[in-house]
Amino acid sequence: MKIIKKTLTFMFILLLLAACSSNTETTGTANNENESEEQTTIEGNLSFYTSQPDEDAQKLVDSFTEKYPDVKIEIFRSGTEEVVSKILAENKAGEVQADVLLVADAVTYENLKNEDLLLSYKSEEANEIPESFVDKDGMYTGTKVMATVLAVNTEKVKELPDSWNVLASEAAKGQAVMPSPLYSGAAAYNLGVFTRNGEFNWDFYEGLKKNEVMITEGNGAVQQAVAAGEKSYGMIVDYLVARAKADGSPIDLIYPKEGVPVITEPIAIMKNTKNEAAAKAFVDFVLSEEGQQLAAEIGYTPIRNGIDAPEGLKTIEEMNVLEADLSELYEARESDKEEFSNLFGDK
Repeated sequence: MKIIKKTLTFMFILLLLAACSSNTETTGTANNENESEEQTTIEGNLSFYTSQPDEDAQKLVDSFTEKYPDVKIEIFRSGTEEVVSKILAENKAGEVQADVLLVADAVTYENLKNEDLLLSYKSEEANEIPESFVDKDGMYTGTKVMATVLAVNTEKVKELPDSWNVLASEAAKGQAVMPSPLYSGAAAYNLGVFTRNGEFNWDFYEGLKKNEVMITEGNGAVQQAVAAGEKSYGMIVDYLVARAKADGSPIDLIYPKEGVPVITEPIAIMKNTKNEAAAKAFVDFVLSEEGQQLAAEIGYTPIRNGIDAPEGLKTIEEMNVLEADLSELYEARESDKEEFSNLFGDK
């Protein structure tokens, strides 16, 4: 009898210990889950550097913060070349202030990648974006498709041209305007592409100089000059013309038969970001179906598969794209801009 009592007591103790152990494991697992949730909470401050127009950048930020209300985003906006100059100056001073960067073209990001300023992040959303627009190392990903096209004032130009050659014609003498590659990343990219294509080369820009083309800071200023009738022709990113036309301006766009340079306005996270979780969430949002639908609503051609371009714009499949080797464009960007300055002056 005593043996049975001892056995039962021993079994009771074992069951009690097992229960305690199980409870400890459950509590530990719950604690670990809570810690994991705390680590991935999307909140805090985020610094967003961009070359997007102010209104477009604000719409993007507002849509993101509607989904993540605990994130406060500060925007710095300027032309691509000035944004990058600011980042490089901050890096030289000891610390880059930006968390997320969204500017014109892949060549710009190759420079920052070479300076070891970007964080590798391969968003799952990038699986729905053509592979050619995603950096193989995950340092940056394209967010939209933006072609540089011809813009014309339809009150001053009655017969729409179909070629870039019109900019060097007698009809366009003193009547054309283009953004400066010293300010606009898109214009800097265009400069590299045009001068490395046989139909154009530097002869194209020498013809523009001879024909008294006006050089202005950015694409927005080109749109305003053509829409207002100050100039008859412009070299400009397509979405600005489509947007102004939809708003009733006497302006139209042409995709010239020789082809068009295309930028993808990539997005990247800076390596020293102080809020990696929020930065990754921001990238995911921009590349997501929701973010790409927003881009289309604003007036951009989305880069994500399966989302239509806005009315009046072509998809990447419909464009004849002018291209050049990315590494060559990166290596030659500064010398290209210097040669441009020698030709047109410091504009």
